[in-house]
Amino acid sequence: MDILVKLASGFMNLFTLGGEQFMSWVTGIIPTIVMLLVLMNAIIALVGDEAVAKLARVSAGNPILRYAVLPFVSAFMLGNPMALSIGKFFPEFYKPCYYASATYHCHTNSGIFPHINASEIFIYLGIANGITQLGLDTTPLAIRYLLVGIVANFISGWATEWTTRYVEKQQGKTLSREFKVAHNN
Repeated sequence: MDILVKLASGFMNLFTLGGEQFMSWVTGIIPTIVMLLVLMNAIIALVGDEAVAKLARVSAGNPILRYAVLPFVSAFMLGNPMALSIGKFFPEFYKPCYYASATYHCHTNSGIFPHINASEIFIYLGIANGITQLGLDTTPLAIRYLLVGIVANFISGWATEWTTRYVEKQQGKTLSREFKVAHNN
Protein backbone atom coordinates (compact mmCIF):
# COMPACT_ATOMS: atom_id res chain seq x y z
CA MET A 1 0.00 0.00 0.00
CA ASP A 2 2.88 2.35 0.85
CA ILE A 3 4.30 1.94 -2.66
CA LEU A 4 0.97 2.99 -4.23
CA VAL A 5 0.95 6.16 -2.15
CA LYS A 6 4.54 6.93 -3.23
CA LEU A 7 3.69 6.27 -6.89
CA ALA A 8 0.60 8.49 -6.72
CA SER A 9 2.56 11.20 -4.93
CA GLY A 10 5.37 11.01 -7.49
CA PHE A 11 2.86 11.09 -10.35
CA MET A 12 1.20 14.23 -8.95
CA ASN A 13 4.61 15.78 -8.26
CA LEU A 14 5.36 15.43 -11.97
CA PHE A 15 2.41 17.70 -12.75
CA THR A 16 3.36 20.12 -9.98
CA LEU A 17 6.87 20.46 -11.41
CA GLY A 18 5.42 20.82 -14.91
CA GLY A 19 3.15 23.61 -13.65
CA GLU A 20 6.10 25.36 -12.01
CA GLN A 21 8.04 25.14 -15.27
CA PHE A 22 5.07 26.50 -17.19
CA MET A 23 4.74 29.41 -14.75
CA SER A 24 8.43 30.23 -15.20
CA TRP A 25 7.76 30.43 -18.94
CA VAL A 26 4.69 32.61 -18.40
CA THR A 27 6.72 35.06 -16.34
CA GLY A 28 9.97 34.67 -18.28
CA ILE A 29 10.33 33.68 -21.90
CA ILE A 30 6.74 34.15 -23.14
CA PRO A 31 6.61 37.90 -22.36
CA THR A 32 10.06 38.29 -23.94
CA ILE A 33 8.92 36.53 -27.11
CA VAL A 34 5.72 38.57 -27.23
CA MET A 35 7.71 41.80 -26.88
CA LEU A 36 10.11 40.69 -29.62
CA LEU A 37 7.13 39.90 -31.85
CA VAL A 38 5.68 43.34 -31.16
CA LEU A 39 9.04 44.98 -31.90
CA MET A 40 9.58 42.99 -35.09
CA ASN A 41 6.06 43.70 -36.33
CA ALA A 42 6.43 47.40 -35.42
CA ILE A 43 9.70 47.64 -37.37
CA ILE A 44 8.14 45.85 -40.33
CA ALA A 45 5.10 48.16 -40.14
CA LEU A 46 7.38 51.24 -40.02
CA VAL A 47 9.68 50.25 -42.89
CA GLY A 48 6.92 48.41 -44.74
CA ASP A 49 6.41 44.85 -45.87
CA GLU A 50 7.74 45.73 -49.30
CA ALA A 51 11.10 46.94 -47.89
CA VAL A 52 11.55 43.78 -45.84
CA ALA A 53 10.52 41.65 -48.82
CA LYS A 54 13.08 43.55 -50.93
CA LEU A 55 15.79 42.75 -48.35
CA ALA A 56 14.74 39.09 -48.52
CA ARG A 57 14.82 39.19 -52.34
CA VAL A 58 18.34 40.63 -52.33
CA SER A 59 19.46 38.11 -49.70
CA ALA A 60 17.87 35.15 -51.47
CA GLY A 61 19.76 36.00 -54.65
CA ASN A 62 23.14 35.35 -53.05
CA PRO A 63 23.99 32.22 -51.01
CA ILE A 64 26.43 34.11 -48.78
CA LEU A 65 23.79 36.70 -47.90
CA ARG A 66 21.10 34.00 -47.65
CA TYR A 67 22.95 31.62 -45.32
CA ALA A 68 25.67 33.66 -43.61
CA VAL A 69 24.82 37.37 -43.42
CA LEU A 70 21.03 37.59 -43.01
CA PRO A 71 20.73 34.71 -40.51
CA PHE A 72 23.64 36.16 -38.48
CA VAL A 73 22.13 39.67 -38.44
CA SER A 74 18.70 38.23 -37.61
CA ALA A 75 20.13 36.17 -34.75
CA PHE A 76 22.11 39.14 -33.45
CA MET A 77 19.21 41.60 -33.65
CA LEU A 78 16.28 39.36 -32.74
CA GLY A 79 17.78 36.44 -30.84
CA ASN A 80 16.40 32.93 -30.65
CA PRO A 81 13.65 32.07 -31.68
CA MET A 82 12.63 35.35 -33.36
CA ALA A 83 15.50 35.21 -35.87
CA LEU A 84 13.69 32.33 -37.53
CA SER A 85 10.63 34.49 -38.26
CA ILE A 86 12.50 36.45 -40.95
CA GLY A 87 12.19 33.33 -43.08
CA LYS A 88 8.52 34.14 -43.68
CA PHE A 89 9.66 36.68 -46.26
CA PHE A 90 11.44 34.05 -48.35
CA PRO A 91 9.83 32.01 -51.14
CA GLU A 92 8.74 28.51 -50.12
CA PHE A 93 11.84 26.92 -51.66
CA TYR A 94 14.25 28.91 -49.46
CA LYS A 95 12.32 28.69 -46.17
CA PRO A 96 13.77 25.34 -45.01
CA CYS A 97 17.24 26.42 -46.13
CA TYR A 98 17.05 29.73 -44.24
CA TYR A 99 15.63 27.95 -41.20
CA ALA A 100 18.52 25.45 -41.17
CA SER A 101 21.11 28.20 -41.25
CA ALA A 102 19.35 30.62 -38.88
CA THR A 103 18.71 27.91 -36.30
CA TYR A 104 22.41 27.14 -36.08
CA HIS A 105 23.31 30.84 -35.95
CA CYS A 106 21.21 31.04 -32.78
CA HIS A 107 23.53 28.47 -31.22
CA THR A 108 27.05 29.03 -32.55
CA ASN A 109 27.06 32.79 -32.01
CA SER A 110 26.15 32.68 -28.34
CA GLY A 111 29.76 32.44 -27.15
CA ILE A 112 30.53 36.02 -28.09
CA PHE A 113 26.92 37.28 -28.17
CA PRO A 114 25.19 35.52 -25.26
CA HIS A 115 21.99 37.54 -25.72
CA ILE A 116 21.22 35.55 -28.88
CA ASN A 117 20.42 32.40 -26.94
CA ALA A 118 20.94 33.07 -23.25
CA SER A 119 19.34 29.79 -22.20
CA GLU A 120 22.03 27.84 -24.06
CA ILE A 121 25.09 29.76 -22.94
CA PHE A 122 25.91 26.88 -20.58
CA ILE A 123 27.16 24.84 -23.55
CA TYR A 124 29.72 27.47 -24.48
CA LEU A 125 30.60 28.04 -20.83
CA GLY A 126 31.19 24.31 -20.37
CA ILE A 127 33.71 24.37 -23.18
CA ALA A 128 35.21 27.66 -22.00
CA ASN A 129 35.63 26.28 -18.48
CA GLY A 130 38.63 24.23 -19.59
CA ILE A 131 40.23 27.33 -21.14
CA THR A 132 39.57 29.30 -17.94
CA GLN A 133 41.13 26.56 -15.79
CA LEU A 134 44.29 26.90 -17.87
CA GLY A 135 44.31 30.62 -17.04
CA LEU A 136 43.70 31.62 -20.66
CA ASP A 137 41.36 34.25 -22.09
CA THR A 138 38.11 32.86 -23.54
CA THR A 139 37.71 35.65 -26.14
CA PRO A 140 39.78 33.89 -28.85
CA LEU A 141 37.69 30.75 -28.26
CA ALA A 142 34.46 32.73 -28.65
CA ILE A 143 35.69 34.31 -31.88
CA ARG A 144 36.79 30.94 -33.28
CA TYR A 145 33.45 29.46 -32.28
CA LEU A 146 31.72 32.32 -34.14
CA LEU A 147 33.86 32.01 -37.29
CA VAL A 148 33.59 28.23 -37.48
CA GLY A 149 29.87 28.63 -36.84
CA ILE A 150 29.41 31.05 -39.74
CA VAL A 151 31.07 28.56 -42.10
CA ALA A 152 29.19 25.55 -40.67
CA ASN A 153 25.87 27.45 -40.73
CA PHE A 154 26.43 28.43 -44.34
CA ILE A 155 27.11 24.79 -45.20
CA SER A 156 23.95 23.79 -43.34
CA GLY A 157 21.81 26.19 -45.36
CA TRP A 158 23.41 25.20 -48.63
CA ALA A 159 23.15 21.49 -47.87
CA THR A 160 19.46 21.95 -47.07
CA GLU A 161 19.06 23.77 -50.38
CA TRP A 162 20.70 20.86 -52.19
CA THR A 163 18.47 18.42 -50.31
CA THR A 164 15.38 20.48 -51.15
CA ARG A 165 16.30 20.39 -54.86
CA TYR A 166 16.82 16.62 -54.64
CA VAL A 167 13.44 16.07 -52.96
CA GLU A 168 11.76 18.31 -55.54
CA LYS A 169 13.14 16.16 -58.35
CA GLN A 170 12.33 12.94 -56.51
CA GLN A 171 8.74 14.01 -55.83
CA GLY A 172 8.23 15.67 -59.22
CA LYS A 173 7.20 18.91 -57.49
CA THR A 174 8.57 22.42 -57.64
CA LEU A 175 8.38 24.76 -54.67
CA SER A 176 7.68 28.38 -55.40
CA ARG A 177 10.69 30.60 -55.86
CA GLU A 178 8.44 33.64 -56.31
CA PHE A 179 8.43 36.40 -53.74
CA LYS A 180 5.20 37.51 -52.20
CA VAL A 181 4.86 40.26 -49.65
CA ALA A 182 4.16 38.64 -46.26
CA HIS A 183 1.47 40.79 -44.70
CA ASN A 184 1.27 40.89 -40.92
CA ASN A 185 -2.11 39.70 -39.74
